Amino acid sequence: MKTILLDTNAVSAFFRGDQRVLTMVAEAQHVYLSTIVMGELLAGFQLGTQAARNRALLDKLLACSTVAPLPLTTETADYYSRLFVALRKAGRPIPTNDLWIAAHTMECGAVLITFDQHFHDVPGLRVAP
Repeated sequence: MKTILLDTNAVSAFFRGDQRVLTMVAEAQHVYLSTIVMGELLAGFQLGTQAARNRALLDKLLACSTVAPLPLTTETADYYSRLFVALRKAGRPIPTNDLWIAAHTMECGAVLITFDQHFHDVPGLRVAP
């Protein structure tokens, strides 16, 4: 996997030292963090007891040369709309933020690193592990 996008739970696993996620990040040429994922992380940090520590970990990850934040674009919105309709018609909607994350992943041609099984229902989305 040359280009990956980390879901929120994958970033959390990375911070905990999960070897599977550490290996995928180390082997990737490009690692993206969706602004949606960053928003979920920052909200979680604020609700937790180690906000400063977790923010420092995120900043350290973002400082890596292979890691980049990924802003939303009109193309992301187009992917979102098509996925929203396809999943709704199939009777398999997924949470709104996850739909945005899937759209972002597809837009940048990445493989999504996640532990949420419902992403496997998204047509055309490449998912690991």
